[in-house]
Amino acid sequence: MRILGVDPGTVTMGYGIIEGGGDEIALVDCGALNSPARSPIGERLSYLHGRLSEIISHYQPDAVAVEQPFVAKNVKSALAIGRAQAVAILAAADRKIPVYEYTPTQIKQKVAGYGASSKEQIQEMVKLQLGLSQVPQPNDAADALAVAICHLREIHLESLLAKQERGRRSDS
Repeated sequence: MRILGVDPGTVTMGYGIIEGGGDEIALVDCGALNSPARSPIGERLSYLHGRLSEIISHYQPDAVAVEQPFVAKNVKSALAIGRAQAVAILAAADRKIPVYEYTPTQIKQKVAGYGASSKEQIQEMVKLQLGLSQVPQPNDAADALAVAICHLREIHLESLLAKQERGRRSDS
């Protein structure tokens, strides 16, 4: 299964593509889309949508996983991230690709086994799980890869639980 992970932002949007099944994971590509920071929001969102659509067309992922905005004290920042999240969802919907959303805590839990892990711990786990010699750069790309890994782990867990449930039914 090929998964595109997205770390949304209206100035910088991280993306990461992995391929895997079961316990196997491989890096396909990653990077960051940098929109012109001082341009109007509509232009930035249009740029991000266009570039993300190109990435989807090129890599043809089976699923897109997007990080949900974390709302703390900075509501303005959360709204901007929500706009970028919507762009990613729209780019996937244009190609009829299913989208899955994960909170930062869910991503940390699935990638590092601890929902309060630091950003550095998550990036180190991304490096280790993908068998890389260094943490992917920029940080937005590493974060997007964490979102993709989270989704792959979630699918793997659901598959194991479904298999266990089928086993119980056949034993009855």
